Amino acid sequence: MGGAPSFVLKIENPLKKSGSKATGSKKGSVKNIAAKKSVAKTATAVAKKKPKTVRLPGHIYDYPKYYDLIFGSDCQAELDFLQDCFACFADRKIKKLFEPACGTGRLMVRFAKLGYQISGNDLNEKAIDFCNRRLEKYGFPVSAFVGDMCNFKLKKPVDAAFNTINSFRHLEKPELAEAHMRVMADAVAPGGLYVLGLHLTPLTEAKVVEETWTASRGNLKIRSQMWLVDRMPAQRLEAYGMKYEVTKPNGREILEDQFNFLTYNVKQVLGLIASEPRWEIASVFDFAYDIQTPMALDDQTEDVVFVLRRIE
Repeated sequence: MGGAPSFVLKIENPLKKSGSKATGSKKGSVKNIAAKKSVAKTATAVAKKKPKTVRLPGHIYDYPKYYDLIFGSDCQAELDFLQDCFACFADRKIKKLFEPACGTGRLMVRFAKLGYQISGNDLNEKAIDFCNRRLEKYGFPVSAFVGDMCNFKLKKPVDAAFNTINSFRHLEKPELAEAHMRVMADAVAPGGLYVLGLHLTPLTEAKVVEETWTASRGNLKIRSQMWLVDRMPAQRLEAYGMKYEVTKPNGREILEDQFNFLTYNVKQVLGLIASEPRWEIASVFDFAYDIQTPMALDDQTEDVVFVLRRIE
């Protein structure tokens, strides 16, 4: 092998080359060093101030403060619509309300402020704790409890119940959904209502599903994204991904989760309602929540709100 060429690097003393006095040149070097240290400190300070991004563990329902901001920031239309339903379709005076799968109680606390007696259940202990602490904050009784929405029993029947934003579809098997309809018929007194909202699957080619929305309160801002991950027709399931991007003054947090929804077409949901003979369909609406505009069901129906009336 041939050897690599050798180089000699000659370093001259800048003090001797300039002919300056050592004391003056040394002062200049100290200033340069100080300047470099200042720049380094500034860069370090900027790096320290840069917001950190933290990935959160667990599920979206484990962070009720964030969930409530996303889903509870704009619910006046639901509140007004439900009261219109009570006035138009119930055969009894509506005073006592129940919400299965109540989560953070975003509607419960608002109904309580309007003078209704409210209660609810949910499987997530953190959501129930958040709900009850908020009720206490406003001077209302603690009335939310940990429970399964297809296996519970109330001490006394209520006048109306509601489940409006697809929570019902978390029941991943048809037999669980049927059990839910039975226990809800037990929970609502004759003449009372159960308002049930969900997305149906149209019989035409399904659309690609992806939704993004944001909500903010004070210095807290959340961008939420939900998208379809997979369809499993044999099991009647759809897998969805959901992501929170949380922005706070001291940094960012990212939370990603995945869950399943049981699917329904028009025939399947009507069969489900018919499986419990104590329910009759009083009316049907879409997610516009316009009491003046009931809708007719067909194979293309997607967003639907059933107003079910409890009969003997």
